[in-house]
Amino acid sequence: MRRALVPAVAALAAFTASAEIEFNAGADLRVREEIFDNVPGLPGGGLASQSPYGKYTNRMRYRVRAWGEIKLEERLRIYTRLTDEFRWNIRPKTRSSRFPDEVFLDNLFIEGKGYFDGFLDFTVGRQDIMRLYGLEQIFQDGTPNDGSRSLFADMIRFTLNFTEESKLDVFGLYQHDDNHLRWGNGLSDHRSLMGLGGSGAEPERDEWGFGAVWSSDFGENLPYQLYAIHKNVASYHRGGRKIPSARRETFGFKIVPRLDDEWSLQFEAAGQVGENGAGKSLYGWMSYAGVNWKDASESEIKPFASAGLLMLSGSKDTAETEGGSGAWDPMWSRSVRYSEIFLGGTHYGTCWWSNLYYAKAEAGIEFGAKHNITLTSGPMFAAMNDGLGGGKGHYKGYLNGLHYNFPIMLADKSKGERFEIFGHIHAEHFCPGDYFITVRPAWFIRWQIEFKF
Repeated sequence: MRRALVPAVAALAAFTASAEIEFNAGADLRVREEIFDNVPGLPGGGLASQSPYGKYTNRMRYRVRAWGEIKLEERLRIYTRLTDEFRWNIRPKTRSSRFPDEVFLDNLFIEGKGYFDGFLDFTVGRQDIMRLYGLEQIFQDGTPNDGSRSLFADMIRFTLNFTEESKLDVFGLYQHDDNHLRWGNGLSDHRSLMGLGGSGAEPERDEWGFGAVWSSDFGENLPYQLYAIHKNVASYHRGGRKIPSARRETFGFKIVPRLDDEWSLQFEAAGQVGENGAGKSLYGWMSYAGVNWKDASESEIKPFASAGLLMLSGSKDTAETEGGSGAWDPMWSRSVRYSEIFLGGTHYGTCWWSNLYYAKAEAGIEFGAKHNITLTSGPMFAAMNDGLGGGKGHYKGYLNGLHYNFPIMLADKSKGERFEIFGHIHAEHFCPGDYFITVRPAWFIRWQIEFKF
C-alpha cells in the first residue's frame, strides 16, 4: 500500500508545484431577532406535544462563519467553512444554544470542473444542498432541525455533460442525525439535526440515499428534468416508541416552458413507493403547477409575479407510521421556503412538508441596488385530516407574508473592496382554519443584519 501511495503523492506534489494556486478567505456575521406567537398545531414538540397553539417567543440569533478556499488551475477548488450560532432566548428564557454553544464543520469539499474536455464535473464532501439541481421539492436543507444555521449534506456528486443542453447528475449522500465534527459545551452535544425523535431523544435517525437527475430540453424554450432517487431512514425512538426504518423510491419530472422573455410556466410531479422495517407499504405523490412573470425591460424598477398550486399527498395514519404511509415524504427539502411560522409546529416534524394543498400568489418589485420586496398570500388545505391539528376539518388556514431585502453598505468590487452589510425584514400572518382547534391568529416577524468580510 505504501509503495502505491508514494508515486501518487509525488505526482500530486509535482502538480501543485507547477499549478497556479490562489487562496482566498473571509467571514460573515448574521444577527437576527425572531418574534412569534400563537403558532397552531403541535408547536415545537411534534407528536410529543399536545398544545393547541404555541406561546409568545422572542429570541436573538448570532451566527458567525469563517471560510477559506484554495483554487488550482481554475478547475479545482477546495472549500471549507466553520460555523457557530448561539442564541439569547429572551422569552421564554432557556439555556438552549447559549454562548458559546458549538463550532462545527459546516462545509469541507473538493470541487472539479471541466475534466475530460468538459465532460466531467464533481463535488465531494460536506456541501450545502439548497435548491440543488433546481429541484426545490427534493433538495433544500440536509439539517432541518437547526433552521438556517446550516444547510449541508455529506455528499458525492458527479455531472456528465453530454452536450450544452443535456447532462446527467448522479449523487450519493449520508446524513448523520448526530454531528460528530463539532466542538462545544455539553448542552450542544448530541443535538439532533433531523429533529424527529422528540425532546430528550437520542439523535439516531440517520438518512442516506442516492439518485440520478437527467436535464435536457425539447427545444430552446422547453427545458425538462427527469429524476429517480432512493432514500433510506434508520430506525429511531419517538415518545418511548421505536419507529421502524424505511426506504422510498421517488420518480419524478419537471418541465419549465418559457413562453417569452417575461412569461414562463412550471410543471412538476413525482410519485413515491417503498416499505418500512415493519413490512408496511409506503407511497406518496407530489405535484406543482405555476405561472411566472418578470418585467424584462431596462427599467430600474422591475415588477414580478407568480401563482401556483402545490399538492402533497397526506395520510390518516401519520401518528402511527412515520409521516403517514400514504403521505409525501419531503426528502431533503425540509426548510422554511413556504413559511417561517410552520418551522416548529403543525407538521409531523420540523419543516415536514406533507399533507398539503397550497394555492399561493406572489407579487413584488426589484429596485435600486439589490432592493426587493415580495408579498405572498394564499390558502392552505390538508389532503387528509390526520389529526395532528386537533380539528375536524381540512382547511388549514390562510397565510400572508412580506419580505424586504435591502443593502446597507455595498462594496466597490472594482477597487478590491469586500466589506458589505445587508439586511432584511420578514413578516407572516396566519389565520387558522377548522383543521386546527385554535382560532387564534398566528404571527411571525424577523429583522436581520448580515456583515460580510
